[in-house]
Amino acid sequence: MVTVGVLSLQGGFSEHLSSLRKAADSSAADVHFDFTEVRTPAQLAVCDALVIPGGESTTLSLVAAQSGLIEPLREFVKISRKPTWGTCAGLIFLSEQASATKRGGQELIGGLNVKVHRNHFGRQMESFVTDLDLPFLSQSSSQAAPFPAVFIRAPVVDEMLTDNVKSIGERLEGSIAGSQKPPATAAKVEVLAILPGRHASNRKAAVGDALPVSPGGAGDIVALRQGNVFGTSFHPELTDDTRIHAWWLAQVAAAYR
Repeated sequence: MVTVGVLSLQGGFSEHLSSLRKAADSSAADVHFDFTEVRTPAQLAVCDALVIPGGESTTLSLVAAQSGLIEPLREFVKISRKPTWGTCAGLIFLSEQASATKRGGQELIGGLNVKVHRNHFGRQMESFVTDLDLPFLSQSSSQAAPFPAVFIRAPVVDEMLTDNVKSIGERLEGSIAGSQKPPATAAKVEVLAILPGRHASNRKAAVGDALPVSPGGAGDIVALRQGNVFGTSFHPELTDDTRIHAWWLAQVAAAYR
């Protein structure tokens, strides 16, 4: 039995729970999952893995602080190093730094050694859906079908805060929450997906790029992981496609098998 929590303070937590249950039902994994809402430190304490959904990142930080969850979440992610996935606002929350924050800034959990840019694509009316190539979903040599990625006031990675950048062609050694855990700073940042620039560019985007990128250039980093932490700029839970949820559950299952 592996208990997967979804932080349920604000945002799209119910959609994530629905997608996780569908993904688990269609999975051939030999691990039984139990899914639960997390609103208190006691509820977090029983979880083996956690999803932090999209929403409004400043509100998420404030409610987490009021609920006494900031330090327990940091311990969950950075000390216990349990598998954790953040989407959109969740990605911001899991980053070490964020730009374009509201006055006074906001408290972050950290875990991903990157700086993200909030609301990179503009206001909610500028939200969009696009087919995105996700090589990490590929099975053996066959290429995965494009994923319908939903971007709503989405963040992107502005800057890597470490030189230890790992490309999609490499794989993290060991499981994402293995029993032999290296120091948290030892894990490398692995770029999993790039959204190609929406304007003309002379250079093609390449998964594994370590440089800050923008819509006018090669593209934007929109999916990455570092050790036990996985982040996506977009909202997989707002589609009927559960492949990313299934992939992440497989990583969690491997960690506890």
